[in-house]
Amino acid sequence: MNPASVRYDPPYDDEPERPGVGRAIGRWIRRIIVGTVLIGMVVVLGTAVRVWQVARISDETHADAIVVLGAAQYSGTPSSVFEARLEQAFKLYERGVAPTVITVGGKQEGDLFTEAASGKAYLAERGVPENNIVAVEEGSDTLRSIEAVADTMQERGMSSVVLVSDPWHSLRTRTMARDDGLDATTAPTRQGPAVFTRESQAHGILRETGALLWYQLTHFSADFKYTAGQ
Repeated sequence: MNPASVRYDPPYDDEPERPGVGRAIGRWIRRIIVGTVLIGMVVVLGTAVRVWQVARISDETHADAIVVLGAAQYSGTPSSVFEARLEQAFKLYERGVAPTVITVGGKQEGDLFTEAASGKAYLAERGVPENNIVAVEEGSDTLRSIEAVADTMQERGMSSVVLVSDPWHSLRTRTMARDDGLDATTAPTRQGPAVFTRESQAHGILRETGALLWYQLTHFSADFKYTAGQ
């Protein structure tokens, strides 16, 4: 036999390469990534829809107090955003929704007045008796303001509240208030820069969707400034 014609068979490999395994793992990784992204999109979209839904609700059920969330003030004069909220609180008070109005909000560095004091002065000028207005001069963001209001109300034996803010802010303020043990509903303003244009409305929904998701994940506040003129 010619040695050159003898075939050499290599030793049998008990574990041959399986190139399909790597492709299968890659497919599963891609599926997990795509699934995670889709779930995230559903959560964000669902939250945005909920923000929009609650913004449309105005619940004027009788309560212990009407709470006006603070906004910018200039030397004691409420900004247009704050004034719109205060006007809504005044209307609710006139309708007998609650016997007490609570204004809340501290002051920025360099300010002479707090948001709460400015709000109280505005409502007093509109005819609400000063004895029926409580100024909670604390809070630099929504969460701290709600916490300060909850403490004040509990000290006074009050538990039910109608929250007044901008429509898109309603769900987050209500969520925070209920987390702090208050029986909270919302009756947002329907005037002011927050509702002037489609752009301001879309910005408000987007802003509050992000802020609410952040609060639900961390229980910290995330307040963003308005782009609409104040």
